[in-house]
Amino acid sequence: MAMTAPSRLTPLEWASATLVVTLWGLNFVAVKTALGTLPPFLLTALRFACTALILAPFFRPSRAQLPGILLLALLLGVGHFGLMFFGVAGMDAATAAIVIELSIPFSAILAWAFFGEVLGVWRSLGLAVSFIGVALLAGEPHLPRLTPFIAVVASGFAWALANVVIKRLGAINPLALNGWMAMLASPLLLGLSLATESGQMEALAATGIKGWSGVAYTIVGSTLIAYTLWYRLIARHPMNRVVPFTLLGPVVGLAGGVLLLGEPLTWHKLVGGALTVLGVAVVELLPGRAIHRAEEPEPGT
Repeated sequence: MAMTAPSRLTPLEWASATLVVTLWGLNFVAVKTALGTLPPFLLTALRFACTALILAPFFRPSRAQLPGILLLALLLGVGHFGLMFFGVAGMDAATAAIVIELSIPFSAILAWAFFGEVLGVWRSLGLAVSFIGVALLAGEPHLPRLTPFIAVVASGFAWALANVVIKRLGAINPLALNGWMAMLASPLLLGLSLATESGQMEALAATGIKGWSGVAYTIVGSTLIAYTLWYRLIARHPMNRVVPFTLLGPVVGLAGGVLLLGEPLTWHKLVGGALTVLGVAVVELLPGRAIHRAEEPEPGT
């Protein structure tokens, strides 16, 4: 992506970057709200169907890229978002917002495995610290069972695998990628919903303004507005100026879950969350990252 000469972020761009990560962090609150009546795979299918209707007609990938985008529909659409929504349905939004950050350490590990990236001592320590933090979150007393937790961890790994595919796709318009991946993923997720969930029509009828507002937020706020602003930022500035803002995402998600949803703030969330974000910061900000780039989708958004 073309980029102008490096310059400091203006106050308006600082505000824009902060708004983006706030929108992404609060996406977990919106998802949890919508899941109050909608089953997770149906909700994911709705999100992608609406996103595809808005983006796919205007942004087209090349034919050679379609097989890779179909694979991304499986990895990102079903594997990442489907599993994440399934996990959020059974755990606190605040906890999920932190656990999903494991996608960054997973990406670093896959970069080492697939592309020969050297992790180094500090980034290896960052990996260890992030996994210790998530292990503490697994002991959260308000986590009713481990299945949703494992689903969110698996969704982070699916996101990391998807980044390997994105790297091999080559240059592609990010909005084309989002739109066509959504178009291919939505029927897969609808089929998964029909096969594993029940009462879809009743759930749709029972969803009120609050639930539909959550659905609209995931489409308009987290996807269309946030990504448009983000792509403008990374077109104007080097990655090291904008990527650090993404570390605010789990903090916003934690605060949103506690303040807006009334979720309890426990020492597991505070200590585990702090260790996870610290470890991710070391992995994210030190040199040597081969996969995770600012133009790729952020996990959980």
